[in-house]
Formats: sequence, structure tokens, C-alpha cells
Amino acid sequence: MPGLKTKQSMPSPEVALKGRMTAMPVPDRHFVLGSPLAPPFPAHCALALFGLGCFWGAERKYWQLSGVYSTSVGYVAGLTPNPTYEEVCSGLTGHNEVVRVVFAPGQIQFSELLKVFWEAHNPTQGMRQGNDVGTQYRSAVYVYDDAQMATAIDSRDGFQRVLKAAGYGAITTEVMVAPKYYYAEAYHQQYLAKNPGGYCGLGGTGVTCG
Repeated sequence: MPGLKTKQSMPSPEVALKGRMTAMPVPDRHFVLGSPLAPPFPAHCALALFGLGCFWGAERKYWQLSGVYSTSVGYVAGLTPNPTYEEVCSGLTGHNEVVRVVFAPGQIQFSELLKVFWEAHNPTQGMRQGNDVGTQYRSAVYVYDDAQMATAIDSRDGFQRVLKAAGYGAITTEVMVAPKYYYAEAYHQQYLAKNPGGYCGLGGTGVTCG
């Protein structure tokens, strides 16, 4: 079994798990919103992708927002194609647990989604979030266009100034172009709606963004 230190560093291609070509089957509809989990999405919608710790609580943060059409959870930014949850937790895929948000920019702005992101977790912890330790718990914003990239960087830099004033260290959040998205297993989708008493390890810093 990989040790704690191994789980906090990205695996090399030589040791990464091979994965599989078969995509993960997911439900047709969102358990809460009733909207599709997979494309095609309405033309007026855009995508956003965030990693902020255990994806169960992260997804719930976003499906509750007005202007969000659909959400799902999955794995990105690793080496293993179509990984399973157990493989991701092994530390041998390099993937991050993420929530993908399908939203209507005419009703909610990307900057508003970022505000929820920054305030819902501690983005200074590296490869962990609270007691959840591993590469899959790293803080990340994965962007879909140049406008999202500029907004994310500006938001990060602004929040860094506020965090520093509050006594926190450097933000470790990775900001990069959205990589290939692999859906997580069906039981993870909208997990906290199906299991209201389920685990949620999210915890913010108490510092307000913007």
C-alpha cells in the first residue's frame, strides 16, 4: 500500500495505474435538479471545474446556487484513463476529485462561482484538505477559456492578499486549462442528497472573498 508521503506527490508515468478504455456509466439525470449529467447541454450554458477537497461536499455547494443548470463529480489532471475511486485514492493515478458545474452566465457569473470556491475550503494546504490527505484533495481551478483564466488569476491574487492579512500562508491552488474530465461512479453523483447524513470534510478559512 502506498504510504502517506507517496499519496501527497504526483506519481510518475512509470508507476501510474494503467486504467481502462471504458468510460464510467453515469445516471441520465441529476438527482436534485433533474437536468442531464452529460452533454449536450443548452447553448446558453457554460462549464466550470473546481477541486476543493472531497467532491461530495463541493458538489452540494454548487447545485444549491441559482443559475446552476447541472453538476457532476469526477476525476481530472492525472495519468490514468477512466480511473475508479479506489484507484484515485491509492495515490497512483495523480487525479484530483472535482466538481463540474454547468451554469448560465446570464444568471450567475463565473466570478460568483469562484467566490464560493475560495470561501468553501482552505486553498493553502497543498495535497490535502483538512484531514483528507492525498493528491486528489488538492485545490484547483480548471478553466475553459481565456476569460475564465484571467478571472481566476485575478480572483486568486486578490484572495491571497486577504488571506495574508488574516495570517494565512501562500495559496497552493493550481490554475490551468481544463484537462479531460472522467465521471466518477454513479453512487458519488449528488452523494449528499442521497445520503443527507454523509461525510463532508469541507471547511473554509472564515475569510471572505470579495
